[in-house]
Amino acid sequence: MREDYWIVTNEEVLEKTGQKLAHWTKILADFDADSKKSNDCVAHLQEQGVPRYWARTLVTRFSKGIRD
Repeated sequence: MREDYWIVTNEEVLEKTGQKLAHWTKILADFDADSKKSNDCVAHLQEQGVPRYWARTLVTRFSKGIRD
């Protein structure tokens, strides 16, 4: 696995999840992901149809403060 796997483009995320980065950032912010355990955030995204790898990527990205 790439060390910087959380660095992804809108196009990659859209292709794999059906939504752009901004959508998932808002979902995580609305879920108050900053105050929750990482695994709970991943599960939340998976419940919305995001594949596990991409859920982990998006959560890691969010936790690192990348919110664009």
